Amino acid sequence: MKYDLSIVIPARNEEWLSLTVEDILRNKRGKTEVIVLLDGYWPDTPVPDHPDVRVIHVPESIGQRAGQNLCVKMSTAKYVAKTDAHCAFDEGFDVKMMEAMEDDITMVPVMRNLHIFNWRCKNCGMETYQGPEPKECNNEICPKADISFDGGEGHKASGFEKNVVWIPKTNPQSTAYRFNKNLRFKYFPELQKKQKREGLQETMSLQGSFFMCTREKYWSLKLCDESLGSWGMQGSEVALKTWLSGGRVLCNMETWYAHLFRTQSGFSFPYPQSGSGQQRAIEMVNELFKNNKWDKQVHTLQWLLNKFWFALKDVGDAEARWEESDISGEPSKGIIYYTTNKLNLKIAHRVQKQLLKANLPIVSTSLKPMTFGENYVVNGEPGAETYYKQIITALEKSTADIVYFCEHDVLYSPTHFEHTPPKGKFAFNLNIWRWKYPENHFVTWEANQVGAMSAWRLDALEWYRNKIKNIDRSYEPQENFETYRAEFPNIDIRHGENLTKSKWSINDFRDKSTCINWKETNRVEGWVL
Repeated sequence: MKYDLSIVIPARNEEWLSLTVEDILRNKRGKTEVIVLLDGYWPDTPVPDHPDVRVIHVPESIGQRAGQNLCVKMSTAKYVAKTDAHCAFDEGFDVKMMEAMEDDITMVPVMRNLHIFNWRCKNCGMETYQGPEPKECNNEICPKADISFDGGEGHKASGFEKNVVWIPKTNPQSTAYRFNKNLRFKYFPELQKKQKREGLQETMSLQGSFFMCTREKYWSLKLCDESLGSWGMQGSEVALKTWLSGGRVLCNMETWYAHLFRTQSGFSFPYPQSGSGQQRAIEMVNELFKNNKWDKQVHTLQWLLNKFWFALKDVGDAEARWEESDISGEPSKGIIYYTTNKLNLKIAHRVQKQLLKANLPIVSTSLKPMTFGENYVVNGEPGAETYYKQIITALEKSTADIVYFCEHDVLYSPTHFEHTPPKGKFAFNLNIWRWKYPENHFVTWEANQVGAMSAWRLDALEWYRNKIKNIDRSYEPQENFETYRAEFPNIDIRHGENLTKSKWSINDFRDKSTCINWKETNRVEGWVL
């Protein structure tokens, strides 16, 4: 048969694959085939033997992206759709999608949640909603306890079995998606509220469990780029390539699919989770699209942000929200703050209060949980290696284009954050006074300090990842930097437990040539201390 649509399913260790294929066969109404990749495994329940189903088996796993591309290579249909191996579909979904398709469209149906099974207690029959297997039955009258009078045998576990229900739930129904400043997937309720409930509606991004396009566009736009790794960031990749090449991403309100979400321990993804692999995909997608380096784009990322600004401006979560400066093409700025949690609280709170005056998003890394900015805890003892790990973690978690390195014992003037470093260079603010706390005594000289440094985030992340492999006595980049002087100085509080040694006279310098423009004072301009 000459097929109009090929639905491809890259599958690895998928428990519900056969039911997904059966559901497609039951609900398709057009000339639609299913192409399945068994990625390094054989399912316990065989894929249905059907003339409209083709199965590819590879003995060793090749990864989701490579598997998806292998399936599409087998297709000769005009349209291709990728779906996950744990989905259910509306009756006639394939025809409804194809009837609305145009060559420049990537289309998704309305997304529902799929209730596949319940855990049934073998003793009493009570059922528990799908998820990790329960440890015990919650039915108070379940005959799960068999305790002899002498207490010899003790408590027996119930035992559970899966009872398949296969129910596409009617709520929620998701129709709008976006990405945050790291280009990672987010739902977009602010847009969904503005969409009509019929026809085709624009969505900024998509959820990667199902999308459909022409086979020609799939290959010409390279919608599944294997250089990004085995899996991850596919929704953003597909949506950005579609929009920026002049196409459209649309949700078809007239049909739906239901997807099983596996987000809990023991009930999660079939592919190995690699933090470094995921981070690599994130960085590559960011490098490609935030810097407008994709060779097939006719629009910039700023164009797309502007197109959806009417809804993006209503997004509430600070760490994921785009700003108007992102539309203008101006780089976004943010602060990374790192602390040992051992600093005098009077000093720490004053520094934090002063930092908030910069009015920039803050990512903090600490050795204990704290409520300052978007906080992440790094395990370790105070020292050079932990210090670098904290900086790397903060750089990875930040979504800003440009970051300012802010230490827990430095008071920062708002003018410090007005300077914008050039790409590829680190910038050091030389306008720093060191305070012999709590005395009324201050000294200054010209020196590059990490606590007065700023840089483009990805440049800094690359440098620090290399630095942690070769820790030495130098903390600052020794090349590719520039210096400047902010209008008002920063105050480096020397409290006796700083990471670096304090200097209070020229004689404290081992190399006197590094003591440039030494000055002392009992009052610093712009500060009341």
